[in-house]
Amino acid sequence: MAGELAVVFGGSGFVGRHVVRELAKRGWRVRVAVRRPHHAQFLRPMGAVGQVDLRQVNIRHKPSIAAAMEGADAVINAVGILFQTGSQSFNAVQAEGAASIAQLAAEAGVERFVHISAIGADAQSESLYARSKAQGENAVTAAIPTATILRPSIVFGPEDDFFNRFGAMASNLPPFAPMPLIGGGTTRFQPVYVDDVADAVLGALESKDARGRIYELGGPSIYTFKELLEFIIAQTGRDHALVPLPFPAAWGIGLVGEFAGKAPFVDPPLTRDQVRLLKRDNVVDTSGSVGVLSELTSEANSIETIVPSYMVKYRRYGQFADHAA
Repeated sequence: MAGELAVVFGGSGFVGRHVVRELAKRGWRVRVAVRRPHHAQFLRPMGAVGQVDLRQVNIRHKPSIAAAMEGADAVINAVGILFQTGSQSFNAVQAEGAASIAQLAAEAGVERFVHISAIGADAQSESLYARSKAQGENAVTAAIPTATILRPSIVFGPEDDFFNRFGAMASNLPPFAPMPLIGGGTTRFQPVYVDDVADAVLGALESKDARGRIYELGGPSIYTFKELLEFIIAQTGRDHALVPLPFPAAWGIGLVGEFAGKAPFVDPPLTRDQVRLLKRDNVVDTSGSVGVLSELTSEANSIETIVPSYMVKYRRYGQFADHAA
């Protein structure tokens, strides 16, 4: 692979930056397609001088996509959003955006294409997020039959949106204040480490057997939503009870969160679409109909070995506090 060019769309995002680092580490030349290159300069030191290049691309502007793919040997689409804001809708980004990237990659003759989707992608889902993910997958495979689809469960790592969000909630609430357990906390998750996802991307690029296949990526253990919140509370050393919050009540909070998210620079704490997603388990299909993480990489790090290292900032006395105190 040394010297070959990989184009990463969404390379400055949480998963994308780890993919960029792993590509550079293994000798690829990397072209990162992002909306705001001036906000992505931190990616350059991940490779040797000149190994990581930044290009301004808007996935709603096809000429910029095509220009970014000139000379590409492989393309990775890591573009995704967790909530809608302004023109950044699920349909525009995760369905139409994925379709444009795949169609132009096909026109450029690219056969090695890795598309990062999500467990739960389903064209019949009541969740807009899940439907757009399925539409994106369908568009990618229609344009490039050799594309590999990766569907991770919750992805964790120092910059993640799950453990950090609830860690911040645990640290900001008054002592003994309750934390909401949406839907009773029975939804199951299989968190996967972001570096393991990056390794899986490289495994998909380097294996001919991965072409045209779907893989669901999960870590070594399955947890309920309640178990994950209990883990976060223990790691932050806080005293909070977990109070069940029925889905209808969570729906109302999600609606308020969406209104709050319309304010500049404010991320919604919860949306109605996220409540819909919590009604369905987010674990790997073990029926054999799809591939799994172990087929692409030998790594499978657990939350117990990684998450405590970045939960320290949510403890009352930081890294100097015993996590149980």
